[in-house]
Amino acid sequence: MKDIFDRLRSGEAVPLNDPEFVKVNEIVNRTLALTPALNAATTTDEIRERLGDIIGKKLDEQTTVFAPFYTNFGRFISIGKNVFINHACSFLDMGGIMIEDDVMIGPKVNLITENHPLNPAERRSMVCAPILIRRNAWIGAGATILPGVTIGVNSVVAAGAVVAKDVPDNTVMAGVPAQVIKSINT
Repeated sequence: MKDIFDRLRSGEAVPLNDPEFVKVNEIVNRTLALTPALNAATTTDEIRERLGDIIGKKLDEQTTVFAPFYTNFGRFISIGKNVFINHACSFLDMGGIMIEDDVMIGPKVNLITENHPLNPAERRSMVCAPILIRRNAWIGAGATILPGVTIGVNSVVAAGAVVAKDVPDNTVMAGVPAQVIKSINT
């Protein structure tokens, strides 16, 4: 049997009462314990350091994250160089979140890699899919990116959009559900 983390990252439905879920809860509890210090930090250097402790990787010195910042897990977040993440963002990352270089993320953005089956008999299971935000993308304030979505190179997700499908390179997506509204000439 594969490890629970491999099963979650592969998109397998994992029941919340799975005997291995204790491993997930250990990391969640560690993240919950570290989060108050992250959100009490008074400098961007201190925020970078505390977020690095949560995700298990040092953040690039040109990356800026504003507190408060929320994650339920943290270990499956990867943040590139020269990234900007504004206030009050929430990253649910058990499916994996990869943010490439030069990305800008507005305030109150939600990156959600976790979901539950529609069938009520299976609903107390978790199904995950990764989010990839490609180089130089911009995610507007209050946008929500759902599991399995890739945001293309140089693309823009408008404020308040709910993105349930991939965003092609060099495009602007807006609305609920988000749709392509224009191309970006590069």
